[in-house]
Amino acid sequence: MSNQARFVIIERKTRLTELVERFNTWSQARFYLEHAGMDVNDYLEEHDQYKAVLFQIESMVKPLGRLARLERTNLDTYQFHSEDIVLVIGQDGLVANTLKYLDGQSVVAINPDPSRWGGQLLPFQVDNSEQAIKALLAGKVSIADIRLAEAKTNDGQTMLAVNDLFIGPKTHASARYELAWGNKTEIQSSSGIIVSTGLGRTGWLTSILTGAKNLTGARDQLSSFVNMEWDSDYLYFAVREPFPSQTTQTDLTIGRVDNKHPLSVTSYMPTNGVIFSDGMESDAIEFNAGTRLSIGLAKKVGKLVML
Repeated sequence: MSNQARFVIIERKTRLTELVERFNTWSQARFYLEHAGMDVNDYLEEHDQYKAVLFQIESMVKPLGRLARLERTNLDTYQFHSEDIVLVIGQDGLVANTLKYLDGQSVVAINPDPSRWGGQLLPFQVDNSEQAIKALLAGKVSIADIRLAEAKTNDGQTMLAVNDLFIGPKTHASARYELAWGNKTEIQSSSGIIVSTGLGRTGWLTSILTGAKNLTGARDQLSSFVNMEWDSDYLYFAVREPFPSQTTQTDLTIGRVDNKHPLSVTSYMPTNGVIFSDGMESDAIEFNAGTRLSIGLAKKVGKLVML
């Protein structure tokens, strides 16, 4: 077996680590938790379990090749190599966030604490991760393709999404914009637009469609949407709480985005418009007056090693 492989372990801060950063010391963090009536042991057990799994994975792959460790907050500045094998020590959100920064590298996603976390993107645990890694090195694994969404602005900015894009207001105010889908166009006022990938279909957009179905019986749209696969060559959009008025319409509230039905959105908001992906509000692009978005499938395809 070649020892030239390079492994990059992607890790995240535990809740305990973040509390210590917030309060400067563990004793102060513990005091805060205890006085808030929180279970201190839950934080300790989660932290210890996660660090133990990191140590196990690191010890496992060191004999197989070179190794680097990368904390989640440094993903956007790290230079991945084309031959890298990326090991993500879960949860689902960490896997999704990592895929946006890769370009064809294979990802082995490991659930460090199955009793605490589930996840559709975490096919492996510690006890079968070594088998998966060695099979990947031998070229004997199944790889799932994951199609990403991409939003491009008219000034050259881009935003990738593994699960979904949000386009709308920073706060609970209404967004005002022009939506163009296929050959149809209308001005809308709403609480925002969700655009979902096949992977993200069980998330935010499904909750919107479920509510719509319960209110209106819109079964056809919902059944079409839930048939999406991770590698589907289309996206779906839905408008949240569209408001009809003398100057705004509500006809284009849900639809499939593909080559025949492209989606674009032009902001009419003077301030407080944003675009973010996968729930990462801190990593947003401004979507204010003069900004026009074109939304479709990204060229990048995520590669997730499966059982």
